[in-house]
Amino acid sequence: MPEQHERALVWFRRDLRADDQAALAHALRAAQQVWCAFVFDRAILDPLPPADRRVEFIHSSLAELDHALARRGGGLIVLDGDPALEIPRLAASLGVSAVYANHDDDPYARSRDARVRKALRALAIDLRTHKDHVIFERDEVLTASGKPFSVFTPYKSAWLAKLDSGHLVPRSTQGHAGRLAPPPERSARLPTLADLGFRPTNLRDHVSPGASAAGRQLREFTSRIDRYADERDFPAVEAPSRLGMHLRFGTLSIRACAREAHSRMLAGSRGAAVWLAELIWRDFFHQVLHHYPHVVEGAFRREYDTIEWESGARADDLFETWCEGRTGYPLVDAAIRQLNSTGYMHNRLRMVTASFLTKDLGIDWRRGERYFALKLDDFDLAANNGGWQWAASTGCDAQPYFRIFNPISQSRKFDAEGAFIRGFVPEVERLPSPAIHEPWAARPLELAAAGVALGMTYPNPVVDHAAARRRALDRYGAAKAAARRAAN
Repeated sequence: MPEQHERALVWFRRDLRADDQAALAHALRAAQQVWCAFVFDRAILDPLPPADRRVEFIHSSLAELDHALARRGGGLIVLDGDPALEIPRLAASLGVSAVYANHDDDPYARSRDARVRKALRALAIDLRTHKDHVIFERDEVLTASGKPFSVFTPYKSAWLAKLDSGHLVPRSTQGHAGRLAPPPERSARLPTLADLGFRPTNLRDHVSPGASAAGRQLREFTSRIDRYADERDFPAVEAPSRLGMHLRFGTLSIRACAREAHSRMLAGSRGAAVWLAELIWRDFFHQVLHHYPHVVEGAFRREYDTIEWESGARADDLFETWCEGRTGYPLVDAAIRQLNSTGYMHNRLRMVTASFLTKDLGIDWRRGERYFALKLDDFDLAANNGGWQWAASTGCDAQPYFRIFNPISQSRKFDAEGAFIRGFVPEVERLPSPAIHEPWAARPLELAAAGVALGMTYPNPVVDHAAARRRALDRYGAAKAAARRAAN
């Protein structure tokens, strides 16, 4: 039996829903009165641009969360500042004996939580944290020798073997003896975006915030999940779940997703099995971040920290062309422009663009990772870092360095008619399908008829893929040779 408290505070972070929320469920089970709070953390917000879709998503989702809590007699106390100051101050003013929150293994979050815990301890208040945003975390899935996994396939097998129905049961936030308490009369209510220093974006053109929208999106996706395995790699097809942002900010429970995928998989759906594997990848990258925090700054495979990436003005120019979608490779440019304009990039294209930056352009993967961190609406450090290190061949269970995505063949295979390219690279939209994948190889009459003037209306390729591939093999080969010499 958990220790009973008279009063408790739930600190919401990346778990913005009132149902199936672990910290809230534990608090209501343990305390008679439960308050709820969220802190706009200035250490996270201050570096962001004033038009940031993620902040708007959080803001709108908090408004819905506040209403959901209010319907049950509670409400949300919203603060703006340093959580290490705001949470202890609030906890003390409410007279709580414990603060409940859910785990977050990002290095900054762990440091922040340590500061909050220390400040609360000085007030004789506990900080109690629980698992919520993954199915299995930290040390829950280990090898037979008790070590963390560094290869996905055996991790997936162990994950599935460990899974039982209990891991997918919703964390009930109703039916407990504890009750939600309304915010004090003088408590901080939800500030406006302007109050926070931000302005509206085009967020709602691409995603609807809040837990109710997340539930609708999950139901819509599961109505077509059986086709997921066959259609997921084609960026012009609406195959992905588009639930990344909801999972990132916890407006949707990972248990609901895994429960749906697992039950459909058992019923024979190959699409559901493939999507469940994607959810397992998510757990995998989170346990990698927990056990190997050095991946935030360096390669998981430390021998690749010696790679001699391109540098200087030439590298800066190449990186800028990649960031702006002006590489001359239409599929790469379309993907980057999709990211820049919508905050989303199709998963297949995340791999293609990352491979192009690191292997074709020879740019350090960390520069691309940071760009995605700035632009992706569903940015999650563990998944973003894991994906970039996979594509750059520096991570655990990485793409072998000698396997390099060919942006032309990828374009022909997964956007054969050029539908996706035409949506984001209007400069080449009138080119016929065979030519749209490599405009520089088109016949002069085709270019003229499509109004394409290479080097003027659309750039020539910034690199020759075949030559760039050879340079990449030499670059990685040199790093491996240096590691062997150092080991001997």
